Amino acid sequence: MTHAGPMVEPPASRLRPLTGNEAIARGAWEAGVKVAAAYPGTPSTEILESLATYPAHDVHAQWSTNEKVALDVAIGASFAGSRALAAMKHVGLNVAADSFLSQTYIGANGGLVIAVADDPGIHSSQNEQDSRLYGQFGAVPVLEPSDAQEALEFTRLAFELSERFDTIVILRTTTRLSHTRSPVKVGTRTEAPSRGFVENPPKNVMIPAHARGRHVAIIEREEKLRQYLRDAPIHRWEKGDARLGVITAGTCYPYVREVLPQATVLKLGASWPLSADLLKSFCGSVERVFVVEELEPFIEREMRTLGLQVAGKEFFPRTGEFSPEVIRAGFEKAGVLPPRPKAAPAWAPEPIVRPPVLCAGCPHTSTYMALRASGARVAGDIGCYTLAALDPLRGLDTSVAMGCSIGVAAGMAKAGEPKPVVATIGDSTFLHAGLPALIDAVYNDADITVVLLDNHITAMTGGQDHPGTGKTLRGEPAPRVDYEALIRAIGVKWVRKADSYDLADMHQLLREAIAHRGVSVLISDRPCVIDPVKIKGPPLAISEALCNACQSCMNLGCPALTWSDATFEGRHKVLIDPALCIGCTLCAQVCTVDCIKPPAADAPGRDAVATAQIRLSLGSRHPDECA
Repeated sequence: MTHAGPMVEPPASRLRPLTGNEAIARGAWEAGVKVAAAYPGTPSTEILESLATYPAHDVHAQWSTNEKVALDVAIGASFAGSRALAAMKHVGLNVAADSFLSQTYIGANGGLVIAVADDPGIHSSQNEQDSRLYGQFGAVPVLEPSDAQEALEFTRLAFELSERFDTIVILRTTTRLSHTRSPVKVGTRTEAPSRGFVENPPKNVMIPAHARGRHVAIIEREEKLRQYLRDAPIHRWEKGDARLGVITAGTCYPYVREVLPQATVLKLGASWPLSADLLKSFCGSVERVFVVEELEPFIEREMRTLGLQVAGKEFFPRTGEFSPEVIRAGFEKAGVLPPRPKAAPAWAPEPIVRPPVLCAGCPHTSTYMALRASGARVAGDIGCYTLAALDPLRGLDTSVAMGCSIGVAAGMAKAGEPKPVVATIGDSTFLHAGLPALIDAVYNDADITVVLLDNHITAMTGGQDHPGTGKTLRGEPAPRVDYEALIRAIGVKWVRKADSYDLADMHQLLREAIAHRGVSVLISDRPCVIDPVKIKGPPLAISEALCNACQSCMNLGCPALTWSDATFEGRHKVLIDPALCIGCTLCAQVCTVDCIKPPAADAPGRDAVATAQIRLSLGSRHPDECA
């Protein structure tokens, strides 16, 4: 997105409705951040999207090819003396961990902050990890805002702490905070003059001789942070009933306050490092102490290590997202609250089961139909196409993490998997982490086929650009990666491109790719039908009189296809919802009786299909050219 002209800043007292992600972006801008980088990943994506709406002369904001590169860019800006932000979701911190854990030894020149969004409840992730453990691992502070106002304020504070204590600072949020909107009092930008590069090789260059001394330094730094956080105003000790004390942080705090308004509560603004003095003092002021925290018993373990008697995960789950209902159930189980009377079950309509499916006209559909027909063993990756593991496509056998598919496929082939082995990977994921694995597969002569699902965008997280789209985060023109040239440069001999809407071509080229000995790459090429523009061709229609209810089209799993009340030999015929259909013609190509055609066509059959494909041919061009 491009920001048109300088923003008109409101008075400092003005309230704005902001999500947690927008508040983090605002806080970074107000703190004088100069460089920000990220790889999109729900629930963190909007942090950089929002930052890109601020003037370019204030902050350089960019999408990077992966989270490690994003952090490296931020580290470089910090070395140069400017304040820098890297944003990512929890699994992105895994990707960035190598740089992160070395930079913890080096520290920060310009303020260096990592905004990490965890995903309790696994709304849009492959696991449910707790990023606070990285703070303890790297001996760096972890700030945990509980609402959007604190998200802004804690982001500003994070930059100050980073420069004061010479450290990376983790700002940890969760899905609920990232996407919940609430009133936020905004301020104005404070310019942070560049500190300039500080030439200090023993601190900046992590060779073993230097790192040994720096390890001692970070332990000393951690103790200074612990002393600072003893009385830091980001912690709130709210006194109430002395019989019950609750220690909590982040979005759990408002839930605790809703369920136990009279309790004494210690709301921690930072979950690491923890002050032993503060925790002991709180525990000594109340009769019984509970720790309420999402995911791991992180605070609870530290308190037990200090010899403090607390209750926690025996009453509150270690998995899933918390809510007031979850908190209340835990305190009922602990005997703090009386159990609620069991009401007679009220009648409620059962919701219609709606399994997740690919979008109507999704170009990935034909690829997985062809893969299922090939009988190959398919290693999948992270993207919209992971949904192809479900009915009716059932086209994936494995899915691990970003960029794993090619390496996993190579490993299966080397292990002697009897079926042909295919890896499927999206264009953004390929650039994120697939390239090294493809180089490895060629280098080690793996007999695999790689299907590169090029839909011209980072579709799963909402249509963000990447080096293969020809646009930057701010919508400015940029060089585009030539996948065919890149793949051939790696050493792949068999490289072809297939039109994803030509099912026969897809089947034929996939057969040829699998038959090739060694690494072959088939590029499935069609833009996403939703982002950055919605593609819409003439909808198709089914001639009910001709339909024999063979239901072959239903194997596509297209949401535009529904059952009709009409039947043939006891089977339901099919209808096409014109509001959803984009005219991709895949259903017409698998129809056994040629009963699917554009409504305006005079005759059914392949001529009508060809007409529809011509009308939709604009979709094969770059999305910028689509109306």
